[in-house]
Amino acid sequence: MPKRVRAAPAVQNLEHRLELPPSPGGLRLDLALSQALSQYSRSRLAGWIKAGDVQVDGRLVRPRETMYGGESVVVRAQAVADDRVEPQAMKIAVVYQDRHVMVVDKPVGLVVHPGAGNRDRTLQNGLLAMDPALAAVPRAGIVHRIDKDTSGLLVVARTIEAHAPLVEALRLHAVQREYLALCVGKLTGGGSIDRAIGRHRTDRLRMTVRADGRPAVTHYRLVERFAHHSLLRVSLETGRTHQIRVHMAHLGHPLVGDPLYGGRRQLTSDTSAAQRAALKGFGRQALHAARLSFDHPVTGKPVDVSAPLPADFEALLAVMRKPGA
Repeated sequence: MPKRVRAAPAVQNLEHRLELPPSPGGLRLDLALSQALSQYSRSRLAGWIKAGDVQVDGRLVRPRETMYGGESVVVRAQAVADDRVEPQAMKIAVVYQDRHVMVVDKPVGLVVHPGAGNRDRTLQNGLLAMDPALAAVPRAGIVHRIDKDTSGLLVVARTIEAHAPLVEALRLHAVQREYLALCVGKLTGGGSIDRAIGRHRTDRLRMTVRADGRPAVTHYRLVERFAHHSLLRVSLETGRTHQIRVHMAHLGHPLVGDPLYGGRRQLTSDTSAAQRAALKGFGRQALHAARLSFDHPVTGKPVDVSAPLPADFEALLAVMRKPGA
């Protein structure tokens, strides 16, 4: 049997020429460079300096060498692929892309990246098959995630230059994320939930509202009201694990079909047979990441994309709109 030959790893070649701005007190090269080239992490820049990929005024220097401003810097480096995650072809809907950024519409049932119990067939595997150059970007450019059984939009950094700014934008809550959610109960309007979220003390698979948790803020407004359910448009200020699911359950209006936070299905006597069947058959949380808005990490231009509801969610709403819902 012929020996399998591994393909050469994907590489992104990078080159920057710049003059450092004045620094009255003097800064270490790695810090000065991280301010001048904020699209890269400080640790990555320090690694390039140590590897000899950075020259200051035509000479090699150490990361800790002091810069006072005006120095001429040339960076010629390579971002080499991480080949620990195998590319696997799968159908992924792309709703926006350019050289630096991609926005995908993740289907229900797809895990975002490999982990315990999900070693492959994840979004990360699919992205690597779609664009092999993503192997040179941390986690194939995935900078945030949504739950396996939540559908909708995720932004992906396609280049090293785009990665760090997107991570920072998410940290500063500068990426606007809107979801559509069908919850149990009749709401009359909108509101905000400002309750810290942390790990459940006894059930490690669940999150819960707790005073010593991490700050979490969720805003919601009513889109459509049914007899016993409400369709909401939800936006996040923070991005805690299961945030919308935990906050809506805490409010007393858990998401339809939520296996962790939904509790027992409450079906009233006036619920039609079709609606009972639809609600019982909807085997996931009724949550869809419908819209993403952010400033492009390289050009600064606004990016605003949306994704339609998946077929199962649309079918559920169609049944709920019939008399008796």
